[in-house]
Amino acid sequence: MRVAQREEGVSKHIRLHELHSNSDKGDGSVRYILSGEGAGSIFIIDETSGDIHAAKSLDRERKSQYVLHARAIDWRTNRSLEAESEFIIKVQDVNDNAPTFPDGPFSATVPEMSDIGTSVFQVTASDADDPTYGNSAKIVYSILEGQPYFSVDPKTGIIRTAMSNMDRETRNHYAVLIQAKDMAGSVGGLSGSTTVNITLTDVNDNPPKFSQKSYQLYVPELAPVGKAVGRIRANDEDEGQNAEMTYSISNADAAAIFSITTDAESREGIISLKQPLNYEKRKVHTLNIEASNTHPDSRFSHLGPFKDSTSLRVIVGDVDEPPVFSMDYYIMDVYENSPASTQVGTVTAVDPDSTNSAVRYFIENEEERPLYFTIGVNSGIIRTTQVLDREDTAWHNITVMAAEVDNPRMVSHVPVTIQVLDVNDNIPAISGGNEAVVVCESTKNGQVIQTIRAADLDNFANGKFSFYVPADHPANPNFTLKDNGDNTASIVSRRSEGFSQDRDQEFFSLVLVVADGGEPPLSSTATLSLRVCVCQRNTRGRNSNSVCQAQAFLSTAGLSTGAFVAILLCIVILLAIVMLFTQLRNKKASKEPLILSEEDIRENVVTYDDEGGGEEDTEAFDIAALRNPKASEPRRKYHTYLGCGPSLYGEEDEAEDDEEGIVVVRRRRKAQEVDYGNYSPESEPAWFVIDCIPREVSQSAPSLLLDGHDIIHQIIQQKVAQADSDARGPPYDSLQTYAYEGRGSLAGSVSSLGLTAAASELNYADLEDWEPKRQILERIVEQQPATSQASPDT
Repeated sequence: MRVAQREEGVSKHIRLHELHSNSDKGDGSVRYILSGEGAGSIFIIDETSGDIHAAKSLDRERKSQYVLHARAIDWRTNRSLEAESEFIIKVQDVNDNAPTFPDGPFSATVPEMSDIGTSVFQVTASDADDPTYGNSAKIVYSILEGQPYFSVDPKTGIIRTAMSNMDRETRNHYAVLIQAKDMAGSVGGLSGSTTVNITLTDVNDNPPKFSQKSYQLYVPELAPVGKAVGRIRANDEDEGQNAEMTYSISNADAAAIFSITTDAESREGIISLKQPLNYEKRKVHTLNIEASNTHPDSRFSHLGPFKDSTSLRVIVGDVDEPPVFSMDYYIMDVYENSPASTQVGTVTAVDPDSTNSAVRYFIENEEERPLYFTIGVNSGIIRTTQVLDREDTAWHNITVMAAEVDNPRMVSHVPVTIQVLDVNDNIPAISGGNEAVVVCESTKNGQVIQTIRAADLDNFANGKFSFYVPADHPANPNFTLKDNGDNTASIVSRRSEGFSQDRDQEFFSLVLVVADGGEPPLSSTATLSLRVCVCQRNTRGRNSNSVCQAQAFLSTAGLSTGAFVAILLCIVILLAIVMLFTQLRNKKASKEPLILSEEDIRENVVTYDDEGGGEEDTEAFDIAALRNPKASEPRRKYHTYLGCGPSLYGEEDEAEDDEEGIVVVRRRRKAQEVDYGNYSPESEPAWFVIDCIPREVSQSAPSLLLDGHDIIHQIIQQKVAQADSDARGPPYDSLQTYAYEGRGSLAGSVSSLGLTAAASELNYADLEDWEPKRQILERIVEQQPATSQASPDT
């Protein structure tokens, strides 16, 4: 194997190496072949001479060496003349890469006021050249910009401070330009540069300072206590924690009236009142305010104390103040039953201003409640307006107002509490004196039957009670009373043989007196009722009172007699409601249904062959619903029709007279049987109209001739179909009436149902005018039977 070294960056087609075989005699019979890395692309061999050339420029930083293989073969036989040989081409480095800072530019910080030589930052440059060959990759650092504040170590690239006492408040940012040069910094070396941005961080090297040595503040004397009245601020050139400060008042007299706190956000001192101001007592206050750093740095203590002070002159403003009471609240007392106008107490208020205005007093009563007290307008003396009762109201709370005479708007208030003192004005009484005392049959002589207590509406000072049997009453042979001395007394049995319901009476009585300890003492006489019965001892307590057996089950359940009666009453009411509900339900179920069975669900049409009672029938039904609306005109002339000529209705002729007396109409009813199965409205008309109708009558009729009975039939059938298909209707059949009389008659209806309810009575004086017409109609009627017999088919 052979090694050939060539410099990088050589030009193309430069001869790099020459291969020669011992079998090569120079006659061109030997052929050289090159294979391996870059053969044919980067490296080219002359097949005849064996010279190797570089077809491209070589770069060591991309590939530092190539391994190639060479063979010598015979041109004619392609047989190898020698064994294949291997050789390596190493690319020798040259200084063709400048130093670089891949991560630049950089940022760094250093505290202000740092000492000289304080390390700030380290930069490192890289060079792609071979560090083992020559000085191509040997780098030296230097500073181009940033002097004289900073320096850099030529070998390590560490940047250090070169000046002391660099002040952030003067300049806080520096841009340092660093250069890296290879070839150990010699001439001809390549170089690269980067920028390092250095920022000075803050340290607490500046004390707070007030911009003025003295300040002035105006505060009205009515400024509320605890509220801020002013603000003051000291400036600190530092930032963040180093600029935090606290404020304080150094003089004690001002610190007793004012307080100062620090606002962390605005770094201001907030001045507040600890006591109210009084212009009349002191018009000016001077405050010595001091501001000091919260976190001082001992390294800079030589720079002086990190605090500053100033003076604040507070001027108190005069304000018209309301009257001031001598006390914040008043507590007074008065005995009950005192007469009206009894003096309770006095309130006092004065004007604190220099004007010293007179004061007037009032009792506040915004709700307009009855007042039990009054106050002297000028004196402030509170008096009663009526007799007070402690047992009704023991305490009274009122509010007294004081207003200046010169300025009534200046009003102040004070609460006044008045206690009504007790006097012995209520007699004592026995607690539960209305209830009978139970005496068991098993009670023995000397046994305590029950302990009684007294009640008194007066307070405890008057409530020391004593019990005794009145001396003027004879001694009770059955019971005695023992005063226990603790406001209680015991009823004691005096019978040695005990009590019995069979032998003794059921009820006994005991007269006793209860007296209180008031001045003067009051007493009352009470008569206790005692009942003898067989008892059952209540097991809930050893000293519990006995109860009779009739009450045992109630007391065991914890129910009183009233509660038990109420429960029974509720049960009775519930039972009555249930019984009433049951009766109503049975009565409803017993009602006969409208439709008894499914077979009854059919059409039930009832036909009445009755034409009504005429004009005299006014009470059977309301005929107004059957009128033709088109024929309902005031004083209408009603017309009827008469069939002329032969008629199928030969039997039962009927005659009707018109109310107006205009025409007489004869109508015949059909007597023979008619086959309704073959009935046709066209073949058998229902009415016949005579030609003797006056013109004015025919003109007054609004309807037309009824010539289309089939149309009316169709309409009625349509209505029936609509009624049958209406799902909203009830399941049973319904009868619908249609007040329609047809449109086939020029003379109107022949029925008397068309008469109006308000028709005026007939004028019978006009009947004489109808006589000629009546005679004509009689002749026509007399001739009609003969005509009918002569033409039966008409």
